[in-house]
Amino acid sequence: MTDKEFEHQEEEKIREAFEQKDWSEIQSNDSWMIFKAIGEFVNGFDHLSKIGPCVTIYGSARTKPDHKYYKMAEDIAGRLVKKGYGVITGGGPGIMEAGNKGASKKGGKSVGLNIKLPFEQVPNKYVDPDKSINFDYFFARKVCFMKYSQGFIVMPGGFGTLDELFESLTLIQTKKIARFPIILVSTDYWKPMLDWLKNVMCEQERNINPEDLNLIKLVDTAEDAVKEIERFYGKYLLKPNF
Repeated sequence: MTDKEFEHQEEEKIREAFEQKDWSEIQSNDSWMIFKAIGEFVNGFDHLSKIGPCVTIYGSARTKPDHKYYKMAEDIAGRLVKKGYGVITGGGPGIMEAGNKGASKKGGKSVGLNIKLPFEQVPNKYVDPDKSINFDYFFARKVCFMKYSQGFIVMPGGFGTLDELFESLTLIQTKKIARFPIILVSTDYWKPMLDWLKNVMCEQERNINPEDLNLIKLVDTAEDAVKEIERFYGKYLLKPNF
């Protein structure tokens, strides 16, 4: 899709939002969306309930195969597989591809929760064919990430990565889900954000509690990322869900 086509599509969506619709149109459109969303949940739950313990790797779709973060994500995935975990990613290119590649190369379970987008997102070839699930709705996809992951490893990424990171932190902070390990990889990338969370959000504005910052671990190597997953479950005497 070209930039001009994308702009035209955006314009049409804005105009549509202001159009007057009668009750039958509203009811028909909303009902169809409800059933479509239910279908995505049913399909996701059906596939993911059978895969066993997994760790999700998040990160940018734009990271190239020769980048150090791509190579690190691949290494992390391979190490997770050796520890008995499968790997879940968003199923696309970049860091997602690296995670699936690392899991696939080591003979582990490689899961892809792919989202249909007008740009950027194309399913990668390293997802197991029987573990590739397509979503139209971000919210349905995020529920599946949360429900079937035993931990999150967050590589450098953009808006989507931050969305998934803060979704998980919010759900744990508000006790809507049980605590699980959240590991950020790369001090260079994440420390400025963590400093802002501590200095401004926590200490200056008191919008979070100091203990909320303990939900996050920061590491710089593939080995330490996987060690944090192992340490978490050893510390709390927990086993993976499956």
